[in-house]
Amino acid sequence: MLKPSTIDEKRGKSTMMIRRFLRYYSPYKGLFLMDISCAVAAALLELFFPFTVRHIVDTLLPRGDWNLILGACILLGLIYIVNTVLKFVVGYWGEKLGLYIETDLRIEIYTHLQKLSFRFFDNHKQGQLASRITNDLMDIGNMAHYGPEHFLISTFTLAGAMVMMFHANWQLALPLSLFVVILLAINMHFMRRLVVTRKRMFGAVGGFLSRLEDGIGGIRVVQAFANEDHQKKLFVSDNQRFCEAKIDGFKNVAQNEAVTYMFISLLPVLALLGGSWFTLNGRMTGGELFSFILIANVIVMPIRMLAAFSVRFPNGMAGFKNFVEIIDTEPEIKDAPDAVEVSSLRGDIRYEQVSFGYREDSTVLNTIDLSVQAGETVAFVGTSGAGKTTLCSLLLRFYEADEGRITIDGMDIRKLKLASLRQQIGVVQQDVFLFSGSIGENIRFGKLGATEEELWEAARRAQLDDFIREQPAGMDTLIGERGVKLSGGQRQRIAIARMFLKNPPILILDEATSSLDTLTESSILQALAELAQGRTTLIIAHRLATIRHADRIVVLTEEGIAEEGGHEELLRKNGIYSNLHRAQVGA
Repeated sequence: MLKPSTIDEKRGKSTMMIRRFLRYYSPYKGLFLMDISCAVAAALLELFFPFTVRHIVDTLLPRGDWNLILGACILLGLIYIVNTVLKFVVGYWGEKLGLYIETDLRIEIYTHLQKLSFRFFDNHKQGQLASRITNDLMDIGNMAHYGPEHFLISTFTLAGAMVMMFHANWQLALPLSLFVVILLAINMHFMRRLVVTRKRMFGAVGGFLSRLEDGIGGIRVVQAFANEDHQKKLFVSDNQRFCEAKIDGFKNVAQNEAVTYMFISLLPVLALLGGSWFTLNGRMTGGELFSFILIANVIVMPIRMLAAFSVRFPNGMAGFKNFVEIIDTEPEIKDAPDAVEVSSLRGDIRYEQVSFGYREDSTVLNTIDLSVQAGETVAFVGTSGAGKTTLCSLLLRFYEADEGRITIDGMDIRKLKLASLRQQIGVVQQDVFLFSGSIGENIRFGKLGATEEELWEAARRAQLDDFIREQPAGMDTLIGERGVKLSGGQRQRIAIARMFLKNPPILILDEATSSLDTLTESSILQALAELAQGRTTLIIAHRLATIRHADRIVVLTEEGIAEEGGHEELLRKNGIYSNLHRAQVGA
């Protein structure tokens, strides 16, 4: 059993969460007020029918005044015409309101995700993030539209109907109102159960989407190893968990709807039974009986709305809590308050006592001291896991150094604005990421405002222009998802052309040719050599033949920098580099 302090704390958090959500209505106050006003007006107009029926039966019929009866019915018809217009406004503009808020939330979460460091994405599944941007936000959009609307409509309608019932016969209204209270309590019970079920379903859908992405994105690997059955078993397992979680949700919803249906069906029956007894005993008129039964039927609508609200609200709030969890994640790496913009850098780089680990219990880099002069080409070699790529990732501030500092041109990179720092550094990796557009779009990513002439010049310098001219669509040639229609060498050339467009003073080549054949590698190395001219270049490579002309070679081990110097100098030392060289050349 929860302690009172724990219950109060949970209520406080829920209240704060609701208040925070309501802020997203601020840009659309006019639309929100119009939607709610029309919804409440439509709900209150529904109460005119029972009141008019009572007046006709008890007053106008005994008089036999057909003209007044006709006038009252015409008035009711006009009211329903007005109500039709109001309901259209609520249905159309209310949906737009929910969609606008959903769209704003989606832009906000996407923008925030772009600010988060690599460490955040290392620790979160893509499927879960995709679910939060799609499924969760659709639930929030539904709640944004229907939540306040259903709550206010049902509250006003229920309150108005209850007043009319008590005015007609308080003795009959009292047990019926208790009947309604019991039904509302049942709805609240199912709402709490749905919150728990929704949390479980979110975890299941995240795993399901991650498995789906792996299966589709890695289909070539799956088929290459003939492991379709294995992957299918994993998918079926995750899909089954997702199915079971949804079934639990369906069960709660079905139970809620069944109980609600039973109670709202009995409500008019009880009104008819009790009203008939009071009428037979001369304590109610025929008009009051008709009116009472109609009012009982009017109460059905707000109760149904509250039942729907009890489903939408927990789904929407669970989605909003997931949304807030990401939004409240502070970017690990962000601009310092006094960060400055840099438009150009020479490229003097210094690592001063730099240490870093991906986890608190392990260290990848230990007190690294290293200087790179502007225009110098420095290659990093060593065993896997020695921290070569990590060293370059720290320069870009993809991760933050745990100790020490890194400077460029004497300026601490933490004092430079992130966007301007990364504009000064270009990266060409082994695993080139290309977008599923055209060749031109992918090259232009290096400089979004580039002209056609600049695109072709970058392609020429990357030795890609002949290939592009051979394509019927030229620069508009579609390359498929992640460049699947291109060869490895063609993808690398696009990445190099992208760098020629960006034209950064500092260049990082991370295993840029390790997956290519010898002939293609030789061609790519020529393009990279031209790209590196006049730039500070950091090269990560396992093939020592590709870096022998580097100005300096740095050998990294798990203990730090073990050796550094030129190719011939390191061979003469007969140390780690010499051993690596002998292992590769077989001498």
